[in-house]
Amino acid sequence: MASAFVVGDKFRNMVTELLEDTDSSLPQRLREELEETLGKAEPTTLSFSTARTLKTYLQDKGHPFYLHEFLEDSSLHLPEVVKPPRNPELVARLERIKAKLANEEYNRITRNVNTQELNRSGTLADMGRQVRSVKAVVATVFNFLVTVVAAFACSYMGSQYLFTDTAARVLAAVIAASVVGLAELYVLVRTMEGELGEP
Repeated sequence: MASAFVVGDKFRNMVTELLEDTDSSLPQRLREELEETLGKAEPTTLSFSTARTLKTYLQDKGHPFYLHEFLEDSSLHLPEVVKPPRNPELVARLERIKAKLANEEYNRITRNVNTQELNRSGTLADMGRQVRSVKAVVATVFNFLVTVVAAFACSYMGSQYLFTDTAARVLAAVIAASVVGLAELYVLVRTMEGELGEP
């Protein structure tokens, strides 16, 4: 907080005139303070209390100079703020709080990361599920092919009692295998819909 003025040349000149004036009856204490102020090295500072005393003197004596004229080229003297040293206990506590917050932030960011992950495709459990799913699909396709081939073979062999011509036997076997294949596909689709939870 400001408690003094940094005085300029105008103040120095006017105060010098006032001090040299033999008619002025400056109080001894005020004279000493002003002489001390002028004797200081740059930057010259004038305390507020001395400025108030000078203003009171000028008003009482009806002097032709006013304080605002004295301080026209002056400025406020703002002392440098000295920061108190930080409490080591407080610093240690703040560091602990910062570390705790950083740890919580890290945990929040990494909470959906699994350490068992093999690569970007997923965890070991996910890979096991995928292998089981592939095995089920392969078994289903193999079962479908075996069923259709067996239906074709049975129809071809059984149609020899009805048809003597090979072309008619093959046509009858293809029709029977197609019907069995379509029935198998229908059952497969209904089963997959049930697994997916669809009506």
